[in-house]
Amino acid sequence: MFTRQILSIATAIGLSVLLTNGLTGCQSNGSASENSATTDSTTTDKSNKERAETATSGPDPSSIPASKIADAATILARPQVPILCYHQIRDWRPKDSKSAKDYIIPTAAFQEQMQILADSGYHTILPDQLYAYMTTGAPLPKKPVMLTFDDGDLDQYETATPILEKHGFKGTFFIMTVAIGRRGKQPYMDKTQIKDLSDRGHTIGAHTWDHHNVKKYQGEDWKIQLEEPKTKLEGIIGKPVKYFAYPFGLWNKEALPEIQKRGYAAAFTLADKRDDQMPLYTVRRIIAGGQWSAKTFYRNMIESFDDK
Repeated sequence: MFTRQILSIATAIGLSVLLTNGLTGCQSNGSASENSATTDSTTTDKSNKERAETATSGPDPSSIPASKIADAATILARPQVPILCYHQIRDWRPKDSKSAKDYIIPTAAFQEQMQILADSGYHTILPDQLYAYMTTGAPLPKKPVMLTFDDGDLDQYETATPILEKHGFKGTFFIMTVAIGRRGKQPYMDKTQIKDLSDRGHTIGAHTWDHHNVKKYQGEDWKIQLEEPKTKLEGIIGKPVKYFAYPFGLWNKEALPEIQKRGYAAAFTLADKRDDQMPLYTVRRIIAGGQWSAKTFYRNMIESFDDK
């Protein structure tokens, strides 16, 4: 059974690599590029304002009566909302490996991806809206999409967020709490920046303490990796933290009730099949590949959530 002391030793040995070079927990496939139509500034400003207004917090999950929550089969039968997962938003460095480039999105590529979503009429939604839709069938805006960001890298705040907000988009940021405020080759957001994101209408979720694989949890791990990060983030933003993202996208059936009973309303995986009994705790996402062209990005997003 892990204790905080054992985890601290593991952190000293391994986290320096993770925090310096960035996490390599998720992989994806693809490649290529496509131009988007331009619109006049007045129309664009109006569209961006409308998109910003549709990305609301939605009803708090705890306010939805249990009698109104659909069963697993009904939830699974609803059309899935495309959910994209991002990590680092920065230009590639000479030492970045080919596999690292799958999850590092160059700034220009990220800008192009967001432009395509905007030009194609997509509206971002936040987890509360998704939860209400899945559990009660609550309406969503036309062409909904969810944009999620794992780990809490500083470039998500400094580079990605201004691009999102330019289009009236909102994001969901899953924070690994051991790295809060860390600087170095791979810097991470500090408390002030995390709170600022929340204050600006983005959603903050938990991504464990130190990116430990959920499938290996036992004993104190549940407290250290699930309870304490939730409490810490709630203290930073002054709001409930209701959503969780699995490191590496990995989960098992044993973990699902453990996450539920610790106060999380839903949990996000990657491309795995959803659990047939607890689909709210196995919500699918896909990595937006760093080597994808705009055309490949758009095609993969559509096809990945087509009746999966």
